[in-house]
Amino acid sequence: MSHERYRSCIDACTSCAEECEHCGDACLGMAEMADCARACRDCADLCWSCSAFMSRAGLAIADLCRTCANLCDMCAGECGRHQDDHCKRCPEACRRCAEECRKIAA
Repeated sequence: MSHERYRSCIDACTSCAEECEHCGDACLGMAEMADCARACRDCADLCWSCSAFMSRAGLAIADLCRTCANLCDMCAGECGRHQDDHCKRCPEACRRCAEECRKIAA
């Protein structure tokens, strides 16, 4: 079963997507947080997609995970610049997801 083979990465992607959704939503409407909101929304979308591809043994998993890891790094960097509570939790989830995605992409 492919979804069990990728379990750790699926879990990391799902957790990251959830944190990014929360953080991005909290940052919406604040002009100074526009880049953070965009980064979080993009990262969440890609994490959800990665999770779905791994769950169904998609054909482009390695490439998608490589891109996801890069986007997670970018999102972690953006969120890490802010002091809000949601922006402190998000980078941790992004870094964990990037690490797991790199294992799959290797």
